[in-house]
Amino acid sequence: MKIFPFPLLLCDVGGTNMRFSHVDVPGGVLRRLGTLPTHDWDDLGEAAAHVLGEAGLVARSLIVCAAGPMAERRLQLTNAAWAIDGAAIAVRLGLDQGLLLNDFEAQALSLPIVGLADARYIGDPQTGNGTRIVLGPGTGMGMAALAQTPAGLLVLPSEAGHIDFGPASEEEARIWSHLDKALGRVSAEWLLSGPGLERLHAARLAAAGRPPDPLTAAALGAAARAAPQGPEAATLRHFWQLVARYAGDLALVLMARGGVTLAGGVLPKLLDFLDETAFRAAFEAKAPMQPLLRSIPVRLLTEETIVARGMARVAAAPQDYVIDYPARCWV
Repeated sequence: MKIFPFPLLLCDVGGTNMRFSHVDVPGGVLRRLGTLPTHDWDDLGEAAAHVLGEAGLVARSLIVCAAGPMAERRLQLTNAAWAIDGAAIAVRLGLDQGLLLNDFEAQALSLPIVGLADARYIGDPQTGNGTRIVLGPGTGMGMAALAQTPAGLLVLPSEAGHIDFGPASEEEARIWSHLDKALGRVSAEWLLSGPGLERLHAARLAAAGRPPDPLTAAALGAAARAAPQGPEAATLRHFWQLVARYAGDLALVLMARGGVTLAGGVLPKLLDFLDETAFRAAFEAKAPMQPLLRSIPVRLLTEETIVARGMARVAAAPQDYVIDYPARCWV
């Protein structure tokens, strides 16, 4: 099955940056072309043309992933004002083919190529067979699953970041009472994201009777490193515990015996505050299902090129994946 002619251009569109890569031939070496600020552009086709021109390269196919609601060949970015229209981009760039993926759909499709050098295991680097899930905080909280079927690898998309997320202790109940509830409720994403980290810290200060100290997520990290026993560091450690609890819940929902992979832009920046023993304890504290959760491996992606490499693998071996190519390909 040959769907995507090479050379291949790859793009990962985030709320802040667009990252471009290029591969000459199936199975070839991934070449990183550079990063452009998302908000400096209002059309992906123009940005892609600029990157290819600067590098002196051509592309016959483009695979792009981005965060936002998708309808086959079009995606409205969640954290930018513009949309990605696959068919229009194909015309603009003179492409033979293209494919648009949701960001966590691409993360899930990339799971089979993650090696030991690409991730840090939280607990023993055990292996598991069965459904795999990937989740992670960034501007929001994304999640998707990957299942092996007789026809190939199938992504199960999700909006699990928007499920309700409640306190699990008296201390957390006090913190929750001080949370900003602009949406009328607290969802997982409302806390387990970059902006959510800021909300969590503000609520923790209020619950402790401390004066407000509005800090960005980046400033929280800097303050925590400067004072490892201070309130900022305590917030980051609590954040890891909440991620562990949420990941354990989703592992149960999907019987993710194949493992849980943590991704997103936030967690790799907070590794200094990860207590692996405490994380596993929170992940597994799901009586009476502790034995199942103890058998599920958890890892954190540390290699930035995984998604691009995963999308390149889709282009090189499209027959391995259950994707409705006739409905979703641009040409």
